[in-house]
Amino acid sequence: IRDVYEFKGHVTILDIGGTSTYWDLVDDSFLRDFNVKITLLNLPGKESFQDSRHIVHHFGDATEALWETYKQSEFDLIHSNSVIEHVGDWEKMKKFALNITSFRGGYFVQTPNFWFPIEPHCLTLFFHWLPKPLKIFWVQKMALGHWPKASDVSEAVNIVDSARLLDKHQFKFLFKDAELIREKILIFTKSFIAVKRKKDF
Repeated sequence: IRDVYEFKGHVTILDIGGTSTYWDLVDDSFLRDFNVKITLLNLPGKESFQDSRHIVHHFGDATEALWETYKQSEFDLIHSNSVIEHVGDWEKMKKFALNITSFRGGYFVQTPNFWFPIEPHCLTLFFHWLPKPLKIFWVQKMALGHWPKASDVSEAVNIVDSARLLDKHQFKFLFKDAELIREKILIFTKSFIAVKRKKDF
């Protein structure tokens, strides 16, 4: 953000899957001082979004042809935090990543590490390493972390399939042109971040 502002005097960010609550963690004066404007892109849903001074909300699917909807020149940076693991199967992940890696600006993409021992959505030790039938069984028996107790097998399958964690090799394959940063807790890598800095202004 600082680099872009130094050259342009303003910064435009496309946040794929982001929320206003997430950006509330950033001091409002920082966004104001660096003249930051953020477009949040999310799937259509029941949520009621309200635009603000720094943020506007759009609906769309980032696994589809993103640059047929937007002009790349509209944005300086792409940001996506803990989203790619929710977009669907491997083919959907590749389409999601291609929309980002084909962007001519900079980007920041974060995702949890499959090999971190705590599953970050159900907040349960080793849960994501269990066989799928066992995961479905437990989701039907109790609420786990951010996941409610499933009412039946179908809902349990949908909950379990809602998060597909990536390991380092998968993540690097998707974001080959980025620097890979590891977020650590003690000796464990909690998550990965792919960062590509904007070079052309």
